[in-house]
Amino acid sequence: MPAADSRDPQEKGFLNRMAGKQTRPLAGRSTHAGKLPGAEKKLHEAVCVLLVELCERFTFFGIVCNMILFCTAKLGYRGYQAAMVNMCFVGTSTLTPVLLGWLAEHLVGRVRLVCICMFLHFLGTALLPVVSFPFEDVYIDRRHILLTLPKREQKIVFYFALLTASLGIGGIRAVVCPLSAYSLEDCAPKELLSFFNWFHWLVNLNSAVVFVSISYIQQSVARNLGFLIPFVSGLMAMITIHMLRGEMIYKPKTDSSLLTTFGVIVSALRTSCGRRRYFSTGSWLDLAKENHGGHYTESQVEGTKSLTRLFPLFAFQILYRTCIMQIPSGYYLQTMNSNLHFSGFFLPVAAMNVISIVPLLILVPILECINSWLFSSKDTGHSPTIYIVVGHLCAALSVLVAGFSEIHRKRFPQVEQTLSKEVLLVSSMPCFHLAPQYILLGVAEALVTPSCFLLSFWLVPERMRGISMHFLALFNGAGCFMGALFVQTAHAGTQGSWFPHLLHEGKLERFFFFLASLMMVNTLGFWSIAHRYNNLHEDCTNEFRGNLPGEKLLKHEKTIKHYNAVLESSPILSPVEKT
Repeated sequence: MPAADSRDPQEKGFLNRMAGKQTRPLAGRSTHAGKLPGAEKKLHEAVCVLLVELCERFTFFGIVCNMILFCTAKLGYRGYQAAMVNMCFVGTSTLTPVLLGWLAEHLVGRVRLVCICMFLHFLGTALLPVVSFPFEDVYIDRRHILLTLPKREQKIVFYFALLTASLGIGGIRAVVCPLSAYSLEDCAPKELLSFFNWFHWLVNLNSAVVFVSISYIQQSVARNLGFLIPFVSGLMAMITIHMLRGEMIYKPKTDSSLLTTFGVIVSALRTSCGRRRYFSTGSWLDLAKENHGGHYTESQVEGTKSLTRLFPLFAFQILYRTCIMQIPSGYYLQTMNSNLHFSGFFLPVAAMNVISIVPLLILVPILECINSWLFSSKDTGHSPTIYIVVGHLCAALSVLVAGFSEIHRKRFPQVEQTLSKEVLLVSSMPCFHLAPQYILLGVAEALVTPSCFLLSFWLVPERMRGISMHFLALFNGAGCFMGALFVQTAHAGTQGSWFPHLLHEGKLERFFFFLASLMMVNTLGFWSIAHRYNNLHEDCTNEFRGNLPGEKLLKHEKTIKHYNAVLESSPILSPVEKT
């Protein structure tokens, strides 16, 4: 592709050496690194990628866990505005890997982009605790120095730090530790589901540590320890530099791209609208093929066709992701306005998120046993779509329970509670009364996320798997932004009643009931189409292979041989007629 020539000569040489040193390719990654044997090299690569992944998630959750508290207590935002900022940051961090992955392949180059993103990540994580997040108390030479900025400059620095951090997060996720870097090409569905389960388990274990430690640090007197976030970012940078020097950065295959997929869809739509034609048999995407007036080869179109079959699955994840986004938004505000004292100990607000993680940590080993039994059964087929249906149902029930919990919370008398040096009037209801809604969302995450990863990875041809994961990220990011849109619409459309700043003066439960009803319809909709993905891999593989030029020629030759055999064996036709 022309974009491949845009890389600088130094990086071309670096990537060429990576390709030249491969003795046994493994997921596009080099298997030679100095004196390390092959097996030890692979283990070394996997450990480095996992460490970078954990460090990146540590900094990400460290930023998210108390953003609402900072925005309301320090920046003076209303509750709904703080919730929107948090959801938009999560959505941006979900979408940036797609954009930066494309930049790495076609414009900037992988090595250069990694260096740029590491700098941006460290810059963003350093600016947050130094200037923006509530770590004002700095002691130097036993003198108390108060670092303050005017609100306007503080907001500018805050948003600049969030933007640079999200760009850094996107580059790291796209280049250093994408899921394709874990050598999953030759895995069967059972092994893939097991990997995604345990990977999700490990990431959530890491997030549990973050939500307990960072949230307590940000609300305690030891606020200077919040510099742990940029320290972890610097540690991640050192591990990444080690991977660069050891030529261990993942190098994907370049035979498909996101732009090619979009190009096939746009070309088919343009041809269909311009000629006003469609196929009575086959797919409308066939109009993008060269033999039908399009500009794309059959293999490119067939790969896109297999991917578009997953679009209904992706679309039904948008509203589900909106429900999951209630943990760092609506549920967080409920917890802030509840009694956080427990047995003489003041709980951090974000520590309640651990309640949603505990079910996942417990369920993953149980699901592993269930999956081993189901996949070993030869009589019955197994599809993870049932997990997604049950997970969507749990998400709908969670939001419904949140609505009833809000009604229950407002029945308690109000008391004063200090959060980040701000005195707030909150309900005297213990925050643990909100545990059921957190638990239900934790169960939903344990069931849905690994299953969606499996379907996105397994139900497309091997060369389209990276593109499929990109599209899943796009739809998940859309769910985060839809959550922010719902909050803004609910607040503006009801004059602040459905998503109020002071929860005891509004009707937040109506917002939860509305979202629960939408999620229930979403669950029924996905349940009605779930059967499409039960045996889709075999259908996609057979159809994809059958539409390739070589396969079509082979089928044509077999057909000719079959008719010749029929003619030769016919007792009715004369030799002249047979000829």
